[in-house]
Amino acid sequence: MTPSRVFAVAVATLLLGACAGVPDKIRHVDLRSQAPLAGLPSSSQGSWPAAAWWKRYHDPQLDRLIDRALHDATSLAAARSRVNAARASAKLTASQVGLRINGNVQVARQRLSENGLIPSQFLGFTWYNQGDIGVQGSYDFDLWGGHRAEVEAAIGQVHAAAAERSAAALALQVGITRTYFGWQADRHRLQLAEQLVRDQERLVHVFDVRVNAGLEPNDRLQQARAGAAAARQQVAALRGSAKIRRAILAALIGIAPKDLPDLKMRPLPKANAALPANAGLDLIARRPDIAARRWQVESALRQTDAARAKFFPDFSLNAMAGFSSIDLGKLLHPESRVFALTPALHLPIFEGGLLRAGFGVSKAQLQSAVAQYNDAVVNAAREVSTQVLDLQRLRAQRHEQQAQLQAVSALQRNAEARQHQGLTDIQPVLQARTQVLQQRDAHLQLTAQILDADVGLIQALGGGYQLEHAPEATDNTATPAPATSSARKTTL
Repeated sequence: MTPSRVFAVAVATLLLGACAGVPDKIRHVDLRSQAPLAGLPSSSQGSWPAAAWWKRYHDPQLDRLIDRALHDATSLAAARSRVNAARASAKLTASQVGLRINGNVQVARQRLSENGLIPSQFLGFTWYNQGDIGVQGSYDFDLWGGHRAEVEAAIGQVHAAAAERSAAALALQVGITRTYFGWQADRHRLQLAEQLVRDQERLVHVFDVRVNAGLEPNDRLQQARAGAAAARQQVAALRGSAKIRRAILAALIGIAPKDLPDLKMRPLPKANAALPANAGLDLIARRPDIAARRWQVESALRQTDAARAKFFPDFSLNAMAGFSSIDLGKLLHPESRVFALTPALHLPIFEGGLLRAGFGVSKAQLQSAVAQYNDAVVNAAREVSTQVLDLQRLRAQRHEQQAQLQAVSALQRNAEARQHQGLTDIQPVLQARTQVLQQRDAHLQLTAQILDADVGLIQALGGGYQLEHAPEATDNTATPAPATSSARKTTL
């Protein structure tokens, strides 16, 4: 057998040994294809939130607060920095793939040892100059796509960071909206509470006169004083709550409370959010947190491809061309030309289990990413369910509470009519008005809670986010798609 055939047989044997025991490629993962929302009350007229969903409330003050927060908030600056870091990492990974060319120019002045391997007296000189100029290039053929998979994994991290930034922006928008409407509700309730204080203090005066005249027992006076104290306590609580909400608004925007602009009272808007009929299928693409988890799965999947590619032989090519001379005057002469071409074949024959351990780590990370994705889908469905059912409960409560308000309003009108006829004094009127103010306060509280749940449902539905640049459905990805089952059942 000729030496060339022996070499070929040896290389083939090494290649077969290197490729033995390569783990199978992971082609499918167990991802949920829809959110479990069956059975919830939905509306055919329900629509997904728009990108600027807070504008549906038609409140210019709220619009200005959110616009300023999106521009100045420190929480979004941190999210932006994570996106920038992921992009820089992706560029760094991509820069290490493909053809690389470097230039080199150097001039050295060197003295030879007179007692060296070749004594200088035999060469006829002790000092000499060495000049080199050339270009070196290297190219990794990436035959098994390992480097390409690393680049795609880094790009997946960029998309995940961008989705997380959208989730941070949505959380900020929702926090400002809820706090702002909470402040508006406090101010409206404060007006009612101040009116209640005035009526209670007037009732105290009425009972004080009647007790002194011997027309009422002292207990009625003490009850009236307790009611007045409770009303004043409510005023203090609402004033404090309004101040706290202003401080929270300033903190969310990233400014000092004194820099927050003056806010005017406005009527609380109507809450009209509803669950779209196709929520179960489309929610996955509408939630930024789910999109971030989806890209984490894609990145982890590509990392398994990169880890698997290391089991295969890797071929690269290095080349060099230039000039080299110990006579600087002849450096650029044709006789000073130098060339080198170095093919290199890397064969992973024995790695002490390193490659298999690395693939096991990447597979475990993929399984963790899949579990987190599925958990995010279930949590999203839970949040949607909570907000939808809470809205249903609050609207039913407010419907019954309106009946109470109508009843006590009728009592007040009857009391006022008897007073005008001279049949009673002001006492029944004040007592009826107290009940009306209390029911109006209860109505305001329910309206504020419904509005808060409305904003919560908008957040649970993704706040206008929609997944873009989704991973392509190939044999190595598992892009969620409408299906009859709640999850794909292929095991890792």
